[in-house]
Amino acid sequence: MKPFILKNWESILAEFGLSWEVLPLFLIIAFLYSSVGHGGASGYLALFALLGVARSEIAPVVLVLNIIVAVGGFINYYRAKHFNYKLLLPFIIGSIPGAFFGGLIKVPQDVFIIILGGVLLLASFRLLLVKNQLESRWEKVRDRIFLIGIPVGFLLGILAGITGIGGGIFLSPLLLLMGWADVKKTAAVSSAFIVLNSLSGLFAKVLSYTIHWDIILILGIVVVAGGQIGSRLGAYKFNPTVLQRLLGAVLLIAGLKMII
Repeated sequence: MKPFILKNWESILAEFGLSWEVLPLFLIIAFLYSSVGHGGASGYLALFALLGVARSEIAPVVLVLNIIVAVGGFINYYRAKHFNYKLLLPFIIGSIPGAFFGGLIKVPQDVFIIILGGVLLLASFRLLLVKNQLESRWEKVRDRIFLIGIPVGFLLGILAGITGIGGGIFLSPLLLLMGWADVKKTAAVSSAFIVLNSLSGLFAKVLSYTIHWDIILILGIVVVAGGQIGSRLGAYKFNPTVLQRLLGAVLLIAGLKMII
C-alpha cells in the first residue's frame, strides 16, 4: 500500500495529465536548459504540449519552474565570474514592463498554440544555428547599449509575457549574433533576464489565473535537482555547444508537431 502523500501526489499529477513516469523528463529539460543559462520554460511547454496539456492556464506553473531553475543557474554563473551587469541592465529596463503587459494579454487557445509552436521553432533555430562568438564587438557598442537595449528589451518582454516564458531564448541569439558576449557570459546574462522577466510576467498572470502550487511543489523539486546539476556543469565544466544542438533538435520536432 502506498503512503497517503504518494497517493495525493499521484492525483495532483493526474489532474495535469502527468504521471510519475514523466518526471524524469522535467529533470532532463531543467538539466539541459540550465547548462546554457536558461530556465526551461519552452521545454516544459513543449513537454506539456506533447502530453496533450498545452493550454494557456499552464503558463503560471511554467513561469514558476522557470524562475526556480534560472535563479539557481544565475547563482552558479555569477560565482564563476561570467556575469556582465552592464549588458543586462538596458535590456531588463525595457523588458520588465513589456513582460507585464504581455502577461496581461489573453490569447485564444488556437492562436496560443500557433504562437508557442513558432517560439519553439525560433528557439530550435537559435540552438542549432547560432555559433559561439567572442565579445569582439562589445567595446564598440557599450556606449550605445542603452539606446539599443531598452526598446529591444521591451519587445522581447512583450513576447515573453504573451508566450509565458522568460525571454532568454530570444535574448541569447541576439547577444551571440551581435558578438556582444560569448556563450557563458550570454548564459549568465540570460539567466538574470529570465528571472526578472518571469517574475514580471508571473505577477500579471496572478491577476488573471489561479496558480496551482501543489503541482509546482512536485515539479519544483524535480527541476531544482536538474537545474543545479546542469548549471554547475555548464558554468564550470561544459562546452554548451553540443547541448545546444541537442535541445535545438528536440524543440524543432515539438514546434513542428504543434504547427502542422
